[in-house]
This record gives sequence, C-alpha cells and structure tokens, in this order.
Amino acid sequence: MSTYREKTREIRIGNRFIGGGNPITVQSMTNTHTEDADATIAQILRLEEAGCEIIRSTVPTLEAAEAFAKIKKNIHIPIVADIHFDYRMALAAMENGADAIRINPGNIGGAERIKAVVDMARERQIPIRVGVNSGSLEKEIVQKYGRVTAEGLVESALDKVRIIEDLGYDQMVISIKSSDVLMCIRAHELIAEQTDYPLHVGITEAGTVYSGTIKSSVGLGVILAQGIGDTIRVSLTGDPVEEVRVGKRILQTLGLRRGSIEVVSCPTCGRTQIDLISLANSVERLVEGIPLDIKVAVMGCVVNGPGEAAEADLGICGGKGTGLLIRHGEIIRKVPESELLGALEAELRNWTGER
Repeated sequence: MSTYREKTREIRIGNRFIGGGNPITVQSMTNTHTEDADATIAQILRLEEAGCEIIRSTVPTLEAAEAFAKIKKNIHIPIVADIHFDYRMALAAMENGADAIRINPGNIGGAERIKAVVDMARERQIPIRVGVNSGSLEKEIVQKYGRVTAEGLVESALDKVRIIEDLGYDQMVISIKSSDVLMCIRAHELIAEQTDYPLHVGITEAGTVYSGTIKSSVGLGVILAQGIGDTIRVSLTGDPVEEVRVGKRILQTLGLRRGSIEVVSCPTCGRTQIDLISLANSVERLVEGIPLDIKVAVMGCVVNGPGEAAEADLGICGGKGTGLLIRHGEIIRKVPESELLGALEAELRNWTGER
C-alpha cells in the first residue's frame, strides 16, 4: 500500500532529494553564532559524523549571511538559512550559497519584500521551507477557531504556500510544528490529505534530552508510522548531536532506516550478576557508525539470555565471572566476563569482513 510520502513531490536541497518516496532525511540546527564560521563549521562536521543529512543555521545579521560562503566550502551536507523578520537576510544568505531558506512569509514584510525573496529563490532554484508553528499563529486564525488548533495550523501554512505559488514558484517544503504532541499529530494528518508538498516533521520546543526525546519519539512515531513526513528534526535543549542520534533511532525503530546496528538489552533483574547497565552503554558506543543492518542483544543472565537473544544476530550474556557470545541463538564461545565487550568487538569485525 502506498503512503503519503511516496506521493509527495520531489524537492532538491543541495545534494539531497526529499519527498517523492526518497529516504527520510535527518536534520538538525546549529546553536553556534553563525557569524563565527569556524565554530559553526566545527559543529556541523560533528553533526555530519553523527549522521546529520541537512543542517540549518540562523541568519540574524548580514555577517551571519556572509559567513555562509565559508561554511558551505567546508561542509558536506546542504545548509538551510533560517530567516526571521528581515527579508534582506534571505537575499544575502542565498547570495552566499544557502541551499534552501526557511521563512514565514507573514513576518518578513510586505508583498514587495516577499516577491524579492521568491524571485531570487526561483532564479537560483533554491527551495523555500514555509514554516508555521503554534506560537506564531496569526491572531485572525486563532480568533476564527477560538484557540490554537491543528486546523488553524494547516490553514495558516497553506495560506503561506499560496502566497508563494501566486508568485510563480512551487519548490517548497512545508513545516507545521507545535509543542502539543496530539495537536501536531492531528495537523499532519490533515495537511497530508490537502497537499503534495514534502513535509518537514518535528515537535517544536520538545524540551530537554530526556523529556524531548520522549515527546519527539511519540509524536514523530505516530506521524511517520502513518506514512506521513519526508524529513525530520528532533528539537532538543542540548547538544544538537543528540537530536541526530534520536532522529536516526526513531527511523530505525520504525523500520524506515537501514544500515545501522540495533542494540537490544534486558532491563536487569535480581538474577543479574554483572554491571549490565555499563556494558549495554559500552556496546551502544561500540556499534555507532558500524554500517551493519543487524541486531545485537546484551543480556545479563546466562540462564535465560541465550533464549532471549535468539532473535538477535549477535548477542552477549553475562554471568558471575563468565559470559557467552551468541550468534543466531547459538552459543559460539564462552569467555571471561571481563572479555565480553572485546569478544563482541572481534565478532563484529569478522561480521563486517564477511559482508
């Protein structure tokens, strides 16, 4: 059965394509001062290493826009200019190499200013992300619905899209975000049936790494599982690298991302006789960046561990002073507890070589 994302139009952002059934991309946003090109480049390179595929940077000043020229030369993923209020920043960012711009046509000035931005975007074939969120909804729409609603978010977004379409341009991505998870889900369900533009999905102002991960996982999980959404950003109050890690894991959990190792581990109980929490965290760090589409189990009990790890491709089980290395449910080696992590690493190297 086809999904909404397979029917959206394909939009090119730098060296990436989103929409049209292309793989869902993971985005993040820098939190450096964009004017400091070196710091921004360093952060983007860290994000690239974590798996970020599109990056967005704010452009509050002309100096920030000019920094795009240097930043773009030193990174390997598309960069989106985030514009608020001043249309001149959008023009300057595009002149300095922005691969896309994020604007709200309602807050960058009158018709002539909007036209100037759209004209340059069309001339350079630079996509526009039309962004609307619950905190910036127009007073007229809030009054129409009596409060901020999913229906209001959709109406506002489509109004902005029509403004740009009326100026003769259709290379757009739509973003409708709310910090209210249920409202955000409903808004995406509504808009997916009313447009074929690619959708940028996220729960805005989700919170800290702990609470924001939970809110984003629930919200994005429900939306993406319905076949809605072409690119995502997990918004967290923390290191942007965490946004990328969480985003990738959400896609992997939903079966929408391949080529990375999934780690499963038991929750510990009274039978656990090893430091399973530390071991599981070490395994997660070990497998990061290894391009294998397999499942690795970390179990804390040699009694039930082999059976519980049977669905995994590889597994380790620890007991008091000893441990087991398991492959496809079969015990292949018994090792001292202290050597479990090393044995797993060696087995992963062998597995990689076999591929």
